[in-house]
Amino acid sequence: MFAFLWNNLWGQMLMTLLISMVPIIELRGAIPIAVGAGLPFYIAIPIAVIGNLLPVPFIIMFIKRIFAWIRRQLPKLNSMVDKLEARAQGKSETVQKSAFWGLFIFVAIPLPGTGAWTGALIAAMLDMRLKKAFPAIVAGVLTAGAIVTIVTALGVDIFIK
Repeated sequence: MFAFLWNNLWGQMLMTLLISMVPIIELRGAIPIAVGAGLPFYIAIPIAVIGNLLPVPFIIMFIKRIFAWIRRQLPKLNSMVDKLEARAQGKSETVQKSAFWGLFIFVAIPLPGTGAWTGALIAAMLDMRLKKAFPAIVAGVLTAGAIVTIVTALGVDIFIK
């Protein structure tokens, strides 16, 4: 559907930005996809980091209000909101013990279900202020980006040679 966007540099950059903003995929998927599509690492990495971080402040500041609105206006989605809140609460034990470092480590682990979106959701559920949570999430995203970049580079070397 959007294949035409992969045919030029600006389109590749836009697709990388958009993919890195998608929950679960985030920059963990955006970097390998972008590099696989021909975007150089030195462009893919900063675009993926920026895209991954764009939703974070909005999630931390507004997700509780959004969930409350959904519960009032769209009660059929209550079970989805319950699952998201339960997931965040279940993963928040690690973060609660040492707020900054717990959040950093959680976001830095490049596995599905960990990342900036879930980290921001956990921070919001724990009522962490944006000023405290955002630096930990940024550090985690940068670390995850470095890990994914190394793995992607090794994978590219393996498949090319």
